[in-house]
Amino acid sequence: MVKTFRCAARHGYAVEVSPFLRNRFACAASQYYGIAGNGTVVVLEETKTGVSLVRSFEWSDGLFDVAWSEANEHVLVTGGGDGTLQLWDTANHSGPLRVAKEHTQEVYSVDWSQTRGDNLIVSGSWDRTAKVWDPCLGQSLSTLKGHEGVIYSTIWSPHIPGCFASASGDGTLRVWDVKSAACRLVIPAHKAEILSCDWCKYDQSVVVTGSVDCGLCVWDLRNVRQPVSRLLGHSYAIRRVKFSPFSQSVLASCSYDFTVRFWDYSRNHPHLGTVEHHSEFVCGLDFNLHVANQVVDCAWDETVKIYTPSCLAGASAT
Repeated sequence: MVKTFRCAARHGYAVEVSPFLRNRFACAASQYYGIAGNGTVVVLEETKTGVSLVRSFEWSDGLFDVAWSEANEHVLVTGGGDGTLQLWDTANHSGPLRVAKEHTQEVYSVDWSQTRGDNLIVSGSWDRTAKVWDPCLGQSLSTLKGHEGVIYSTIWSPHIPGCFASASGDGTLRVWDVKSAACRLVIPAHKAEILSCDWCKYDQSVVVTGSVDCGLCVWDLRNVRQPVSRLLGHSYAIRRVKFSPFSQSVLASCSYDFTVRFWDYSRNHPHLGTVEHHSEFVCGLDFNLHVANQVVDCAWDETVKIYTPSCLAGASAT
């Protein structure tokens, strides 16, 4: 069963399930495909019969990514087309708690650290920099430079404190150490723009990249001469990749070809299945941490969908 929420006149860019509440998730969306107009972050709740709106917040520019706080179930951060990050409180009906403006171009990625002892936000921008922030969004703690193209994705390692990966239009995947404010690894991962990356939840050395070249590459950071696996099947650019929180080698990808595909890179035939239930670019994707194999996605067709893909329904966690 697929449950759908329609965000009228808003085109979905990112969706993330709450780390605290199994039936709550947030979607960052924009008017006019993010080219012009306002942005909206909608907080949604799955019910027995569908999806209901909990709260929505408006911003004066497009919103391109969203991440929940790992320390406070009410708080989330978004990244905007005006170079700002916004901190929101679902228990507070007014505007943002805080706005941080340091990036000089679109903020396309935000992520909240998950490792014990860390409570940090990382942002990635079209200004080619990544910035690390404290959870109050005061002045940034550090600015990391090195990418030669726009940054599309910045994701904290779920295992290694103070470590995040970034994916860029320059075709590289980079791994950064916050404490030394240095780039530790540069991988020329694709010969095209990389729009997304994600860490394996079970192996601290494994990262996946998704590119405009329609392919996914799974990398072992201990040996980056070639990928562990290449996953082919999409017919247009891959917009977002996510590893399963329940199975070490299972991951999902969504694409401008209107599909979401599921993979197990440990298999000889890794493609598990394809979901085609959108009529526009699919940009946002997340697994539910609390419900095995449940997926949430969003697209430019103004819908957010929550479902368990049949190709994963019988899969056992590893």
